[in-house]
Amino acid sequence: MARLESELVIVYPMMSEDTVKLIEGENKITFIVNNRATKNDVKRAVEELYEVNVSRVFTLTTPEGKKKAYVKLSPESKASDLAVKLGIL
Repeated sequence: MARLESELVIVYPMMSEDTVKLIEGENKITFIVNNRATKNDVKRAVEELYEVNVSRVFTLTTPEGKKKAYVKLSPESKASDLAVKLGIL
C-alpha cells in the first residue's frame, strides 16, 4: 500500500470534554484521520505537520465509520501547547 501524504492523513482534531481531559492528564491529542491511514502514517504526519515528537499512536474506528487516532506525545512535547496552536484549547 502506498504511503499517504501528510496533508491527507489528518482530517481534523477532535474537541470534547474527554479529549480535554486526555490533553491535560495524559499528554494525548485526538484526531479524526483518513480511514486508509496506518499508525505509522499518523505518527509521521503529526511529527511533520506540527513539529512535535510522538511516543505512541492508538487508533479505532467509530460506529459512524470514522477513524480516530489518539496520539500520545513524548514528554518534551506538550499536548496542551499543540492544542493551543491548533485553536482547540
